[in-house]
Amino acid sequence: MNLILVTIFVFIFNLPFGYWRANVKKFSLQWILAIHLPVPFIIAARIYSNIGFELYTYPILVGSFFLGQLLGKYLYLRRKKLGQSPLTSCLVMDIVREN
Repeated sequence: MNLILVTIFVFIFNLPFGYWRANVKKFSLQWILAIHLPVPFIIAARIYSNIGFELYTYPILVGSFFLGQLLGKYLYLRRKKLGQSPLTSCLVMDIVREN
């Protein structure tokens, strides 16, 4: 049960970072930060949920990490394609401004 909750947390936590990553220049400092800033929080979630660092947990959590990043990027590109403005690098602020 803990592994499922941590997987959901990792996925949802990475959505805004993928959104941010889609709006910055590739291989820039912001792009690198958008990928690597969530990692300490994921490690903390692993420790505090007591799932540990068993080998079978890595593919599940790495997969949810990348799916969260990809869906965040997809959300940004979709909003951009639909012409929703103003678009920023912050998913939360774009959603708040929209409503």
